[in-house]
Formats: sequence, C-alpha cells, structure tokens
Amino acid sequence: MKLIDSLVTQAAGIASIRRDLHAHPELCFQEVRTADVVAAKLTEWGIPIHRGLGTTGVVGIVKNGTSTRAIGLRADMDALPVTELNTFAHASKHQGKMHACGHDGHTAMLLAAAQHLAKHRNFDGTVYLIFQPAEEGGGGAREMIAEGLFEKFPMDAVYGMHNWPGMKAGQFAVSPGPAMASSNDFKITVRGKGGHAALPHTGIDPVPVACEMVQAFQTILTRSKKPTETGLISVTMIHAGEANNVIPDACELQGTVRTFTIEVLDLIEARMKKIAEHIAAAHDAEVDFYFHRNYPPTINSVAEANFAREVMAGIVGAENVLPQEGAMTAEDFAFMLQAKPGAYAFIGNGDGAHRDMHHGGGPCTLHNASYDFNDDLIPLGATCWVELAEQFLKPGRAAL
Repeated sequence: MKLIDSLVTQAAGIASIRRDLHAHPELCFQEVRTADVVAAKLTEWGIPIHRGLGTTGVVGIVKNGTSTRAIGLRADMDALPVTELNTFAHASKHQGKMHACGHDGHTAMLLAAAQHLAKHRNFDGTVYLIFQPAEEGGGGAREMIAEGLFEKFPMDAVYGMHNWPGMKAGQFAVSPGPAMASSNDFKITVRGKGGHAALPHTGIDPVPVACEMVQAFQTILTRSKKPTETGLISVTMIHAGEANNVIPDACELQGTVRTFTIEVLDLIEARMKKIAEHIAAAHDAEVDFYFHRNYPPTINSVAEANFAREVMAGIVGAENVLPQEGAMTAEDFAFMLQAKPGAYAFIGNGDGAHRDMHHGGGPCTLHNASYDFNDDLIPLGATCWVELAEQFLKPGRAAL
C-alpha cells in the first residue's frame, strides 16, 4: 500500500476532528457547527472558501498553475436521526442524532486531502473541495446544484466516495455504470365502504383489494420488465382498521421502489398506477395513487470510473480494487453525476473490529446504532483524493 507519508503523519490529528464531529452530529440542512469546523480548518490552511450553497454547504478552492481544468471532490456532512448505542468517549452528545453512516469520516478524509493539496499544490488547475449538506433524504446535492454549484465552480469531473462496511479496509470498489439505485416512495389509499365485519356484502372491503394489489405489483418485476433489468418494489406498511369486527373505510399501502435506470422506473410507476386503478375498479372501490421520486440512480461514467480504478490500483494494488456491485441503496451524489462526468466509489470500512471498547452490541453496518467509522481509512482515503486530483490535473495530461 502506497500512502502519502505526510497524510499518515497527520492522521491522528484529523482523526480527532472526525471524532469531534461524531460527538456533535447535525441533521440535514442543520450542519452549522460542522460547516464552521470545516470552514475554520480550510481557512487555517490558506484555502479560500465559499459558504452557504445548499444552506450549509462549504466549497474550498485550491488553485495552482495556469490550466483551466478542474476536478471536484465531494464529501457529505450530515448525520441521521438515530439514537446511538455506543458509549465510547466520542459517542453522540445529542440524543436521537448520530453519524451512523460515516459522513464524519468522509468529511475527515477530504479535510486531510485538502491540507496536503494546499501545502504541496503538485498539479496544474483547480481542485474544488465540496462539503455537502443533507445527503440523508434532504437532497443537498440537488440544492447546491440549483444554487449554482457548477456555474460558480466549473469543473470537468466530480468524484465521491463512501465507506463500505463488510469490505476489507485497504480495498476500494469502483466500476462504470450503476453504483447505487434510484430511491422512490409511494402511498396508495384504497377507499371502500365500511360496515359490520359479519355483513361484508353490505360494504366494500378495502383490505382484500389492497392485498390483491400487493401481490399484483410483483408481476411487474417478473412479467412487465426484461428479466435482465433490475427493479425492486417493497410494500413496507399496510394500515387499516380500528376494531376486529369492523370493515374499515380505507386501507393505506406505503413502500419503496428502487431501479438502476430511469426507463425501468418509468415502467414500474406507470404499471403500478394502472394496476392499482384497475384492481380498485374491479371491486367498486376507489384509489388515491401517490408516487414520489427522491433520488435518481447513481451512474458512473466510463472514462472517469476507469481513471479512478487506475489511481486506486496504484495505491493498493489492482487485486484490491474490486468490481463495484451496484447497491439498491440510494445516494444524492446521483444529481451531480447527472450534471457532470464522474464516479462514486466505495472504500472498505472493515468488519467492525476497529471499534473502541464500549461500542454497541449490534453490527458495524451503515444506519446501525452500533456503527463507527474506521479512522484507519483517513490516510488511505485522503491519499486517494490527492492522487485523483494530482493525476487528473497532471501538467500535459490529456482530458479523459
């Protein structure tokens, strides 16, 4: 493994910043203290900053030479509404808020890279350090873009990276194509006619109508789309009734849809609506159909993903840069990849053995109350960021 020596030397100091951020988590669009910490460090290192994009976003600008080429490196800053089970010294001090996804670590890795890039400036062009708010459901990337991120800071490509529990520390994964799925939710209300449960013929029972819909939705995946295409429909909530001898007036279904392409998403949404309406009509019931698209699929562009793979292989060896299996989780970095070429990579977080004593009894997985970021990744992730920037902006290097 070829780590940059200065990043290894500085790792303990950056880890202390990471643990401070972990102890003071902030939810989406509330990352005021976190943004203050980021801005103060960048300023201390002589990096000009721009604040306020997406409410609490911070962009650092590191320039060198005369080239107009530029690369964006993005880290997310927000925490989750989770009550932490860990009781070690840097556990959350705010009940019901926790860095259960490692955004504190992502911020720390990019800060470490920022310090090195500002000191050495071994490149020709501009590195934009994007510290983004509100990834966890708030669409902070979308908001930063809407407020002029890519107009104010024009860049040729943008990269993001997420820690991945279960993958060995010292490994990366990146590939062209889908890295994460689209995230969408639905709410369907079946409206019937309530009455006595012993006299079902006098009403219209919405419960069996809703159950029929749940079963029929799965045929979309097996009969409407190509078998080689990926799609997921999960009904996760069914709400109806208040008494065991009363047929309710309505039954509500809620759930999520995930796809790797917009085309499959369009198909699923249209078919779900048609199935819901026709099944309801067949039983003389009515239906309210609501479908909301949250995040699009995260699609890595070919040249940029392959470039990232080459850079990572130079750090950890080609055998430790794994093919990236698309995950059905979602990421608002997708909005950035809709606007710019780039790639979203995974960095192994290990199996949880890195956690200090007094961690929770659960596994060290994402969105789990026993999770903690692996501080050993800080010099590795920062080395990756530095190498990506320096090689992308290498004097004389042709555009990808």
